[in-house]
Amino acid sequence: MERWFTVEVIDCDTYAISEYKHWEETHCYLICGTERAVLIDTGLGIANIRKTVDRLTSLPVMAVTTHVHWDHIGGHKYFENIAVHEAEKEWLSVCFPIPLQTVKDNLTSQSCEFPEDFIIDDYRIFKGMPQRLLRDGDCLALGNRELTVIHTPGHSPGHCCFYEAERGYLYSGDLIYRGSLDAFYPSTDPHLFWQSVRKLRPLKITRILPGHHQLSIPVDIINKIDKAFYIIYDDGKLSQGNGVFDFGDFSIHI
Repeated sequence: MERWFTVEVIDCDTYAISEYKHWEETHCYLICGTERAVLIDTGLGIANIRKTVDRLTSLPVMAVTTHVHWDHIGGHKYFENIAVHEAEKEWLSVCFPIPLQTVKDNLTSQSCEFPEDFIIDDYRIFKGMPQRLLRDGDCLALGNRELTVIHTPGHSPGHCCFYEAERGYLYSGDLIYRGSLDAFYPSTDPHLFWQSVRKLRPLKITRILPGHHQLSIPVDIINKIDKAFYIIYDDGKLSQGNGVFDFGDFSIHI
């Protein structure tokens, strides 16, 4: 495998492809069916994730996007078939919302062991036209497996989670994970973020597969995040500029 990536087996046809050597600790997920596969997010774009994917499956692969932030679309350049929520089509195809230099500064803000052939001056943000636009409730059929698109705005306007009802898997992107849940950027909305968390509560979830950091997290973290947002709201502080609220397993930055 590419030394930059760590591959972990979720089950016999589901894999986490992670970038633990970078402080973002991003996770991408390869979900294989009998006819086709999807790769949820493509990471930082520091190394060629397609080489790792091709070692795991020979199926045709569509790269689907939880949201159009630089750490989730970096490897989109290695795929011909890309899907993104309709609200972020222009972020992907016309103008990324963050300046390139800001992304580079973020990428290198903490020291890490980059691949020998990685040159920061050559780093570019992916720009391209998606082949499919996603909407809330859409189904991604892989043959014997199906993923449902759940539009969960707040962290970004077109943020999506992906839910596999049969196995109870929730691929939660940047909505649910152990770390800083960010809703302080101009393009974020803390109220929508909270609504999106609440939208997940009725689902029968056996495992959460997050976008960053610790791969194994308890399912009840959804309820804990919901309660945390309520505490902030009840204190009259659920508006941008009020800072970071620490809740132990996670924090909320608004």
